[in-house]
Amino acid sequence: MYKRGKNLGKGFLKKCAAGFLAVVLFVQCGLYTQAAQVNIDAPSAILIEASTGKVVFEQDADSKRSPASITKIMTLLLIFETLEDGKIKLSDDVMTSAYAKSMGGSQVFLEEGETQTLDTMIKCIAVASGNDASVAVAEHIAGSEAEFVEKMNAKAKELGMNNTHFVDCCGLTDSDDHYTTARDVAIMSRELTTRYPQIFDYTQIWMEDITHVTAQGSSVFTLSSTNKLLRQYEWATGLKTGSTSKAKFCLSATASKDGVDLIAVVMAAPDPKARFQDAVTLLNCGFNVCNIFVDKNETAVGNMEVRGGVEKSVPLCYEGEFRFVDIDGNDLGKIEKIVHLPEYVQAPVSKGQVAGEAVYFLNGKAVGSVPILFDGEVEKAKYIDYLKEGLLYFLL
Repeated sequence: MYKRGKNLGKGFLKKCAAGFLAVVLFVQCGLYTQAAQVNIDAPSAILIEASTGKVVFEQDADSKRSPASITKIMTLLLIFETLEDGKIKLSDDVMTSAYAKSMGGSQVFLEEGETQTLDTMIKCIAVASGNDASVAVAEHIAGSEAEFVEKMNAKAKELGMNNTHFVDCCGLTDSDDHYTTARDVAIMSRELTTRYPQIFDYTQIWMEDITHVTAQGSSVFTLSSTNKLLRQYEWATGLKTGSTSKAKFCLSATASKDGVDLIAVVMAAPDPKARFQDAVTLLNCGFNVCNIFVDKNETAVGNMEVRGGVEKSVPLCYEGEFRFVDIDGNDLGKIEKIVHLPEYVQAPVSKGQVAGEAVYFLNGKAVGSVPILFDGEVEKAKYIDYLKEGLLYFLL
């Protein structure tokens, strides 16, 4: 339901009443169950709804643990961020150094001096968890793995991953200084998948051939996904597996069903089967309990009166859509939207400046808000502007 705030001007209301109709979408995710009843084998786990970051379930989510290859989620995040900045391109040739070739563990057997496009290298990382490919790309972006790891730690700090520290870019290390938490893995997983949804073009690949071309000739190597959920779980979309003797079995699993996007992080599971089964248990729980309210805010807000400006009014717009996730079985049809705006604004006005807000209430409690912005600029009127206005008044 939509309501108007008490501080709206009457003139403004007449102009904008039609523009305040909310466009509401409900995504019903099944019958409500208690998320707290979930039983899993892994000691640390968390389940979040991706679009809002709403925590649906958590268990020992802040204990520091070795992440193994789910480290590569941060590596992939920095790759896509660097692509977005225009500093690299998917068509770039990435050369494999002797150091990158020397990586053990999961690898795609790149040879020293071998080049592959960045696009292919991303497949090697996202699909086959290639440690050699990860290091080769890290060197391509930052000059050295050490420099790239500094960027990883800086990004972790920026994202509020307060219990994370990286030592390498692939998770191969057993160093006690290389650690993260289930919650922090969820944070970087959400950042990667919501900012760069094109990652799913890679993480949903089950098998794909690449060609090694070296001085000794060429050969075909088949990339095979380490994420068995792609074949075991209908709604799986990614994201990354990891395992070492220290980390045991880890997984950040993404899935999408009926417009609901979830991220389930499992750390230190006792075996591969438990890792995937725990993820399925968490994802099923999420799809069962999550109800999502979406107000797309696509309708026009209207105009606000401007005083002391060269224009008499300025258009308004919503900053974006509003999303709210409920896991308590509430009737989201009872959500009320109340718009708070002053009657007028004093010039000057800058585009993008906050004019007010739309606040959403459920059962009398505020559950979120969306800023309302000025969608134009109005300069402060000068003496000559008032003179022109006066002349026009008499002439007309």
